[in-house]
Amino acid sequence: MTLKRYLAGSILLSTMFLASAFASQKAGKSSHPATTAKSAPASQPASQVDINSASENDLDALPGVGPATAKKIIAGRPYSSTAELSRAGLKPAAIQKITPLVKVGPSSSAPPAAASKAGMSSKAAHDVTANTAPRSQGTPGPGMVWVNKDTKVYHKQGDRWYGNTKNGQYMSEADAIKAGYHAAKQTAAKK
Repeated sequence: MTLKRYLAGSILLSTMFLASAFASQKAGKSSHPATTAKSAPASQPASQVDINSASENDLDALPGVGPATAKKIIAGRPYSSTAELSRAGLKPAAIQKITPLVKVGPSSSAPPAAASKAGMSSKAAHDVTANTAPRSQGTPGPGMVWVNKDTKVYHKQGDRWYGNTKNGQYMSEADAIKAGYHAAKQTAAKK
């Protein structure tokens, strides 16, 4: 009787072991793209992701970064350090987690020579082009203003023209002033 129990227990144990091994092997080959993409960078980062030029899919593959955050990162370009990812809404813990997986490459901005025709020095032209990369029409970050490129006026949040002109973009107020924009005369919204 003891030998039968031993054999039955051994068979049961080996069956459970094989089932768990099969389940873990199947989970490793999941067809769900988010599962495989999210686990790949954490286990073995093949190469660092450049936050100034990476695609939305590459950014989405980083741990703690989803599709919405990837879009915010792209909209907030260019970055000069990983700490600036806080502008895109990443928390310090998430930034610390992805810092070894990302790098900050050169920004792809217009050449300074194009802006120097407007009478700016090449350094000022580079600052303007680097800091006024087109922003998405989505939700701007805190402290952002809407600049109207045609009239060279910027509008603060609450103004009726904030985000509502044809040729404009979001940028920080300091960058807008640096770029030669001036505040709208009437910033209160009309009711």
